[in-house]
Amino acid sequence: MRSRHYPIAMPAQAYAGKQCVCQLRRGICDQSCVADMLATPFYIACLKLSGRRCVVVGGGEIGLEKVEGLLACDGEVTLIAPDAGPALEKYAEEGSIRWERRAYAGPADLEGVFMAIAATSDTDVNIAVYEDAERRAMLVNVVDVPPLCNFILPAIVRTGPLAIAISTAGASPALAKRIKREIAEQFGEPYARLAVLLNEVRGWAKGTLPTYQDRKAFFEGIVNGDPDPVALLRKDSADDGSGSGEQAVRELIAQAQREHEQRLSAV
Repeated sequence: MRSRHYPIAMPAQAYAGKQCVCQLRRGICDQSCVADMLATPFYIACLKLSGRRCVVVGGGEIGLEKVEGLLACDGEVTLIAPDAGPALEKYAEEGSIRWERRAYAGPADLEGVFMAIAATSDTDVNIAVYEDAERRAMLVNVVDVPPLCNFILPAIVRTGPLAIAISTAGASPALAKRIKREIAEQFGEPYARLAVLLNEVRGWAKGTLPTYQDRKAFFEGIVNGDPDPVALLRKDSADDGSGSGEQAVRELIAQAQREHEQRLSAV
């Protein structure tokens, strides 16, 4: 159900002389193509890119940003661009990416590709990438042109295994960056370390606790328990880094394991 407290429609405002860069291809941009953007219910998911081919079209600063984001997730990246900046050249020289030094050549460039990102300054090229990818039911994103995307890229706070995504449905990247900064300050290394410690006992929980509800109670009892495991890990960061906080959390987990085992044996 849509909230009554937030406006759904975005105001359309014409920009005299600004070229339309979406598939509507009007003479000037009137923003009508994004009028219902805030009403779009995006399906939030985390994609596994390891071993999957990803294509970035465009070798400028934005192309570099997208390439680095894909590399951080272990994607197999191909850059298609006649020219590229020094950082992208270095990635190609060291073998981190494959660079095809040419213009986008059409549908054949998307053969066997999982995801395509277009980051060029050429409207016709961006539209071509979008339309070719859509015909293949592929994931495609044309940077900063919401109508030419079937997925959008949120701002990400990433610490170890912990990743927090922030999206404003494309309405304000600047606001998303502010939220990212504030979240990074509040949620960081202690939460990531707790995730690692809890992951260590997932196998035990699956092999020992018979039901989903049992496993849920076990993990929630630790995460929301007293003493607070995050506070213990934060103490490590604030003190000398001796690891006493981590050891205390391990003891909390071990105690919870013993209690659940005793409860099961009494049944």
